[in-house]
Amino acid sequence: MAKSTSRSAAKVEKPARVFDTDRRIRLGIWGLGRGMSFYKTCASLNIDVVAGCDYNEHMRTNFSAHNPGAFVTANADEFLAQDFDAVLLATFCPAHAPDAIRCMEAGKHVLSEVTAFHTMAEGVALIEAAQKTGKVYNLAENYPWTQSNMWLARKWKEGLFGDLMYAEYEYVHECRTLAYTYIDGKPVMPGHHVHSWRSWLNFHYYNTHSLGPVMIITGTRPVRTVALPGKLTLAGFAAGDARGMGGPGPSLLTMDNGGLVRNLMGATTNDTHAARLWGTLGAAQMVGQGLQLRLGASGHSPMYAVRPTWDELGTLAASSGHGGGDFWVLYYFAREILYGTPAPWNLFASADVTIPGIQAYRSALQDGQPMECPDFRDPKQRDKYRNDNWAQEHLNPREWAFPATADLEITKHFSTIMSTLIRRATQVRAVADWLKVADEAIFDVGMVELLGAFITDLPAIKENYAKARALINTYPTANAARSLREMLEVGLEKEVVEPAFLANVKKALAKLRKTLPASLQSYVEMYEASPLLPVVKVKDAKPPAKSVKFKRVAFTTRGNYADVRGIHNGKNGLIYVRAIAKISKAGTSRAIMGADGPVRIWINGKLVATDPKGTNPVHPARYSANVRWKKGRNEILFALASGPSVWGVSAAIDKVE
Repeated sequence: MAKSTSRSAAKVEKPARVFDTDRRIRLGIWGLGRGMSFYKTCASLNIDVVAGCDYNEHMRTNFSAHNPGAFVTANADEFLAQDFDAVLLATFCPAHAPDAIRCMEAGKHVLSEVTAFHTMAEGVALIEAAQKTGKVYNLAENYPWTQSNMWLARKWKEGLFGDLMYAEYEYVHECRTLAYTYIDGKPVMPGHHVHSWRSWLNFHYYNTHSLGPVMIITGTRPVRTVALPGKLTLAGFAAGDARGMGGPGPSLLTMDNGGLVRNLMGATTNDTHAARLWGTLGAAQMVGQGLQLRLGASGHSPMYAVRPTWDELGTLAASSGHGGGDFWVLYYFAREILYGTPAPWNLFASADVTIPGIQAYRSALQDGQPMECPDFRDPKQRDKYRNDNWAQEHLNPREWAFPATADLEITKHFSTIMSTLIRRATQVRAVADWLKVADEAIFDVGMVELLGAFITDLPAIKENYAKARALINTYPTANAARSLREMLEVGLEKEVVEPAFLANVKKALAKLRKTLPASLQSYVEMYEASPLLPVVKVKDAKPPAKSVKFKRVAFTTRGNYADVRGIHNGKNGLIYVRAIAKISKAGTSRAIMGADGPVRIWINGKLVATDPKGTNPVHPARYSANVRWKKGRNEILFALASGPSVWGVSAAIDKVE
């Protein structure tokens, strides 16, 4: 049925052929924000993207740029009237079930983003619509399809771990800015609105990224759940209380084999995707990128790290988004359409992983009352919930921020101010709080970058704070003012404008530069980038003309990584990025560089690398060169081809001697 391929990504000139058939699947994408992540992967899976639908004009424009000739519209009826076979459904989360039913009734197969439905009654209607129309329905839950999770699933099926006793999986993701922006980072428009569902949805509903891997690895399904109510949330979330996505959402589930699972979602001050599984014969745990096993049927058995290997097609999958997950959900969906082989996230499995989120939130609202997780394969169990339309009460995203009488000329900038304030306030807080423990901390070059970026960004921080304060003063009783105030408090609004604050940061930075071992210093002090320029083949790119204007861009506190997504916003073109290094004494060392896409690299005007086939993700050691550095300013220049999968570049310099 499927062909594996041993060709490396660098040697593939055309999309790899995966299925032994010439039959093609004509795909429409409804929801072009999250949907844009799938364009590249479709071609190798007998899928042709022929139509798109989104109410956002900039997303439709981006879609057309990457899918020339495809039909695109803002009207769902026009979209569904087109001649294609299947829909990748990425509309707003609470609308997935009714939108999926519309698609199936229009004769389309459906691959739906998570979650499958928002109420139990919608779940019943979704299942029966799929049964009535005979259309394939899959859920695009992609977290089980990482290299480690797929390896664990294979070994679990082979019996290595025995039966599931207990598991903990976490999807803790502080996505505060997404209450005020779209998924591509652009502020919600009109600017006095907040996001349609991320502004209020309780995190229990968004449970599949943590529960899904447990189900796939162990082959079990939930039968009961219980959750306790949480009262505290982080600052700046629109809902402002435990209703929304601003706090933790843990639940405890009983699985159909009698095992227990702690399913943890939410927003805290520590994003984590940690996982632990205990079987009757062995255990596994993942923290960060590492996978460790304890094998021998005892709590004292040996524990060692393992290097999980990909299964069939893994090399091809690895080049797609979400650690390979986006490839596999498309692969299983296409395989079911082409060959009738049920996908892991077929109709009923999609219900199994969605229901516990609804029931857990119900449990939390009833102070921990246990709730059943019915099996919707059974018509009698579906009948019990056929008219169960209970759903979370939520704010109105169009009316929440300001009173109806507010001046739109003033409030239209709120989403931009607020999303920027979240980034700026947490940046300030990180600087201030790390300086409180600086004498006890073990810093690397990241702290140099953090402090240096603050010094550079301080004027922009003050400007953003002033805009936020002006909006608060104009509408002090508005809900928007409450969120703005919370973030200004986090961001130390009064302290940061005092000269002493900046002086302390500069003093700490100077001390750190002297004490940090030279072997840890990358020497790269800042990045500058051009605007998005017209498309030029990377192999033909030359250093930019003097007329090209560069602007400073932020870079991460780990890996010297500069993010340019805000420059290209998914559009094709060319971006010049230059890393500026200050060398105190001339000498020789190695430059280590990475880029997320096709790239050409010069160091101090000398060409050192050309890679027309570079891909995401960035790898810091992808390109290297031995360089004779001059004293003072040195420049590493990237000519980078942009696109949806291109995030940025990285540069570091070994100790100069």
